[in-house]
Parts: sequence; structure tokens; C-alpha cells
Amino acid sequence: MHLAGADFTMTMANPRGPRWWHEAAQQIDGFLTAAQRDLLLSELAFQDAVRASDVPRGLIHADLFRDNVLFDGDALGGLIDFYFACTDVWLFDVAVTVNDWCIEADGSFDEARRTALLQAYQAVRPFTPVERQLWPLMLRAGALRFWLSRLCDFHLPRPGEMVHAKDPAHFERLLVRHRAGVAPLLA
Repeated sequence: MHLAGADFTMTMANPRGPRWWHEAAQQIDGFLTAAQRDLLLSELAFQDAVRASDVPRGLIHADLFRDNVLFDGDALGGLIDFYFACTDVWLFDVAVTVNDWCIEADGSFDEARRTALLQAYQAVRPFTPVERQLWPLMLRAGALRFWLSRLCDFHLPRPGEMVHAKDPAHFERLLVRHRAGVAPLLA
């Protein structure tokens, strides 16, 4: 998808990117424990401090979870839910995908799935040196984005919308785990 959309000339900023993270953090602040608030503020400060401008970017899905991919048997049948599609860092899209498709229930990586997904991606579009360096940051950014989204959906449901509030604690735990360290992009 990243290469197919590379010549797409229209752009749209990520509606759930860093600016939104800060807005959402303010909105849900009253629902957080002191430990959650500390974690959130610490992570926002970290993410703000390490943003890089020389990372390959373009059209991304931004929500490529398993429930947004359709299969016909073992073959890819289609992708759905382009509501958050935007122009952003391609590696962020990969990290969001890995954070859903390649994580065990306890938050650890399923190494076989993680390696298979990353090798398949790299076979089509090799990762750059800066992407390899920023991989831990992007995994954390993906976990932060969905922790905040789920906190908002849970505590501040939008009237008239059919949003199934999912447990925000999953991505909180994943963020904590990623902050403790992650494996390199690929060996």
C-alpha cells in the first residue's frame, strides 16, 4: 500500500497524530490514575523530543488491525476502514500493524509473525537506516495512539456513533512493555 500510494498527490495530516495526542490527553486527564497520568505525560514528552523529519512518509492506513483486513481463504480479499487514512510516516503504519498482528496476549512479540511480517514488507520496500533507528519510537507511538483512542472511546463516547469501546489497558500495558525495550527492526 505504501508504494502504491507513493504518487498520490493529495495529503491529509494524521487526524490522530501528535497534535491529537495532546488534545486527547487533556480530555481524559480526569479519568486517569496518578500512575497513568505520569506515564502519559512522560511518553508525550518523549515523543515530542524525538520526532524526526527525514523518515519516509506518504499515504498510510493508520489502523491496519486484523479486524480491518478481509481474507478469502488464505488470500487477501480486501482492506476496510480507511477512516483514519492520512499522510504520515510509513514506519508508524508498520508499527501499528505489528502492535496488533504480532503481539501475544501478555504483550510479548510473537517472533515468528513479527519476523514474517517485517521480512515481507522489507522485500517490497527496504527499511532505511533512520527507520531502523526509530523502530522502538514508532512501536511506542503506535501503542500510545491506540491507548489514547481507547481511553477516549471508553470514557468519552461520541453521541450517535456505533463505537464498541475496547479495553484501553491492553495498549497501556503494551506501551509500558515497549518502553522497557524492544527487539531491533530486523536482524
